[in-house]
Amino acid sequence: MADNDERLRKEQGKKQRKVVDSNGTGSENEVVEQQGHGEVLFPPTFNISEIKNRQRRQFMFLRFKQERRKEKLAIKKKRRKEREALGDKAPPKPVPKTIENQRIYDETVVDPTDEEVAFDEATDEFASYFNRQTIPKILITTSDRPRGRCVRFCDQLSSIIPNSHVYYRRGLALKRIIPQCISRGFTDLIVINEDRKVPNGLVLSHLPEGPTAHFKMSSARLRKEIKRKGKAPTEHQPEVILNNFTTRLGHSIGRMFASLFPHDPQFTGRQVATFHNQRDYIFFRFHRYIFKNEKKVGIQELGPRFTLKLRSLQKGTFDSKFGEYEWVHKRHEMDTSRRKFHL
Repeated sequence: MADNDERLRKEQGKKQRKVVDSNGTGSENEVVEQQGHGEVLFPPTFNISEIKNRQRRQFMFLRFKQERRKEKLAIKKKRRKEREALGDKAPPKPVPKTIENQRIYDETVVDPTDEEVAFDEATDEFASYFNRQTIPKILITTSDRPRGRCVRFCDQLSSIIPNSHVYYRRGLALKRIIPQCISRGFTDLIVINEDRKVPNGLVLSHLPEGPTAHFKMSSARLRKEIKRKGKAPTEHQPEVILNNFTTRLGHSIGRMFASLFPHDPQFTGRQVATFHNQRDYIFFRFHRYIFKNEKKVGIQELGPRFTLKLRSLQKGTFDSKFGEYEWVHKRHEMDTSRRKFHL
């Protein structure tokens, strides 16, 4: 009798569960197929990441992105029509929020009218260059026993920096190279480091008194790797653009880059070297430009290109053991916010 009672209770429980499921209130995450269309719909609380099938998950995510894009375009068209209807009475366009314009205030940002900054720059290590008393003479060297890609990168770098010379060192320490550079009249020393045949570092030392900057290099591209590149650069002295170096540290780095190129650019060559600082990453590009008319200018990249990230700024010439550092990038202490920049 007890076994029969248990069987009856189980059958009644099954019938109750079927009735609940048929009414649509039994499972909230149940997938429902739309009648007549065969389209799979999900409950409002369903997350795409819960789909186990990878192909189905990718398909649903792409469709979700397409719908979001359509909604944004529709809102954009609606706002454009409203502005056209209002005409001159239309309100000004809102300024979009970016990491740059939401930057955390930095007290070292330079004021162009600051007399103290002007005095410091008039008496620093680069003053003789900006007073046109010295002509840049650059030595470009590499790490010990460079490979083919690093050698080609140095050759192309020397072709865009006038009055530069390439020397491939083999086992000679930098502390022995620097006195020889000073005695031969070089004003700057550039060292290209490599790892696994890829350039990954740059040391820039201003001679004879410093300072010395150490950069991490990434995204280095040779001329043949750049799409729609122009012909090889000519021997004309290029123009130099330094963009967005706003702090005291940024001014020092910008003046170091400026001192690599001669004072008077030759505008007939229509070549320009750009150092663009954005979020503490320095992007280098080398272009040739042409004026199409009074309003339009066409540019063509010549290469090479690379990206730099400042690691340290050291007083004096290169000295890894006893050198005094003005600034060192400490990632865990300084990179606490994405809206804080140092250059």
